[in-house]
Amino acid sequence: MRVMRNEAHRRISWLIAEKSFKRKFIGLLARGIGTVPVARAIDNMKPGVGTIYLPDPVNQPTLLRGVGTNFEGPGFEKDGTISLPTISGTSHSAIIAEIRGPEELILKKPFTAKDALFQLTGRHDITDDGKFTADGSAKDPDFQGSKFKVSPHVDQTAVYQAVFGRLNAGGCVGIFPEGGSHDRPNLLPLKAGVALMALGTLADNPDCGLKIVPCGMNYFHAHKFRSRAVIEFGNPIEVPREVVDQFRRGERREAVGALLDTIYQGLVSVTVTSPDYETLMVIQAARRLYNTKGKNLPLPMVVELNRRLVKGYTHFKDDPRVIQLRNSVADYNKQLRLLGIRDHQVEYAKFSWVQVIATLIYRLGKLALLTIGTLPGLILFAPVFIATKYISKKKSQEALAASTVKLQGRDVMATWKLLVALALAPAVYAFYTAAFTWWAYHNRIQGLVPDWMPLWLIVPIGMILFPTITFAALRIGEVGMDIVKSLRPLVLSLNPSSANTLVKLRERRAALTQQVTEVINTLGPELFPDFDAARIVTDPFREANPPAGKPEADHPVVPEIRRTSAADTEVESPTREPLPRNESFHNLANIGFFSTRPSSRSRSRSGSFGGRPGSSGQQLKPLSQVTTKDGFDEVSSKIRDAMRERGERRRRRSEDGSWDMASSGPGTPSSEGSRKDL
Repeated sequence: MRVMRNEAHRRISWLIAEKSFKRKFIGLLARGIGTVPVARAIDNMKPGVGTIYLPDPVNQPTLLRGVGTNFEGPGFEKDGTISLPTISGTSHSAIIAEIRGPEELILKKPFTAKDALFQLTGRHDITDDGKFTADGSAKDPDFQGSKFKVSPHVDQTAVYQAVFGRLNAGGCVGIFPEGGSHDRPNLLPLKAGVALMALGTLADNPDCGLKIVPCGMNYFHAHKFRSRAVIEFGNPIEVPREVVDQFRRGERREAVGALLDTIYQGLVSVTVTSPDYETLMVIQAARRLYNTKGKNLPLPMVVELNRRLVKGYTHFKDDPRVIQLRNSVADYNKQLRLLGIRDHQVEYAKFSWVQVIATLIYRLGKLALLTIGTLPGLILFAPVFIATKYISKKKSQEALAASTVKLQGRDVMATWKLLVALALAPAVYAFYTAAFTWWAYHNRIQGLVPDWMPLWLIVPIGMILFPTITFAALRIGEVGMDIVKSLRPLVLSLNPSSANTLVKLRERRAALTQQVTEVINTLGPELFPDFDAARIVTDPFREANPPAGKPEADHPVVPEIRRTSAADTEVESPTREPLPRNESFHNLANIGFFSTRPSSRSRSRSGSFGGRPGSSGQQLKPLSQVTTKDGFDEVSSKIRDAMRERGERRRRRSEDGSWDMASSGPGTPSSEGSRKDL
């Protein structure tokens, strides 16, 4: 928010869950930054009485019956939500379309997930795509229905009107289109709310200049204190006028779907997504093994390299070389976990036993000195450490039990560590300062404080002294923890039974490094036209036009980050929750903002890959024949975009020589004061 305020002179109004908004401390901070509270059905979930089941899942999949239920009682209403117990980390839900009696109702959409159908039928003859293969004879004999939760319908009309008003007034609204925070390695299906807000505003005021700016937050160990993060802003997305006209004509479902596809591609270009956690670990290991010519990569370049490796793996995942490499890297990671060491510590295996002993003695001595320096601050800050760990773990467990999309709840753990520290640390410092002042008043701190020093001066001294001690201990402790983690591989190097294992592991790492580099350098040019084995991204201007009279080697290579866009390669990704065929998006009261379930492989895939907004998406190939007017317009558009991008890049390089952070899409003009961003 500070970056947006300083660079764009805009203040963001974030959408926040109403449940969080009503909490005392969080609500106070939320009101201070001008958030917009949003009610969500999941916060009003209550356990239902009785059990539910599907009497005829094949012929009447939307018919739901209950045993000992009262669907006509409080909490049950049309457009309300019924949620099943969590299974395999996911809780499935459905919307009520009609209530026919105390023990019978009709769902708006049937349950299609395998786990949900098993919970409601007790049958084992269900395929992964939710199809039944037998006549029901494989039903569990002890099946008595499933427990459930229910929440009433939440009217979102007021929220949409508040957002429309904020945007029409020139404001800037921030929204998490996935529906909330999570710790999954891929994007959740996008909710339709973000598209409806943009299209609704433009339908009322087409000339307001609204743009959508994708923002990606890439974390490194998000649940750990003082861990690193990279925030990237993508190119602003202009909503095509034809999509707005389509929305205004009443074709809202088609317009919302098209815009969600474009937004998804924008988010993909600023985040690192992976099919699963294991693949993400393999990708990160491959990035460490990749031979980058000894370059010390900055964090934005690390994120970009991860993104390109994920894109390459997705494209070539069926290639035998990639399959074999994935298995080798995964096995290497497994060996590291068994030995309890990290990848960069494998290099200790090349030390002689004299070097190992000398390094071990030096680090033990350094650790002893650092421990002495850390101990005072550790004791002073111990209440904060204990409270943050206990409360964050408790809140993480609560959020994990209530959420349908979180895997371990680490995102909540990080949030509560920060919140507790923000509230408790000042209170602890105030207590220490008060005790310090009382001690000075009582006996001048055992006579160490001279009589001429006024008592009021002790207060600012304490307010500066105690935070300084704890902060110094924190920084010293970080160095000490790095030393502690480095001791194990040194001890293993001295152990005859494990030293040989480390040597073999180092040799295997060297072979893997060569194999990873070879595969990337072989397959990379097929996917990225600007690929260069000596660089992460080629700088075409520096290589194409070297200064006359000087060899190219005389010019230092400046690392360049050119963020890949989703249009560079064709990837299949779930862009959103499947839009129901009977949903026209005319009633904003029914359209929620928050996600209720994670993505599923069985859901519909989008074939849209972004590109220039408003373009036909025609793929032009070399020497292809262009005969239609649309084809000529497409060629002209691409030429103009390429020329504008080239000019923008040259201008940026001539002004400050900084890295090129633009994506491969067309350049965009700078922000204007009258422009509205979403």
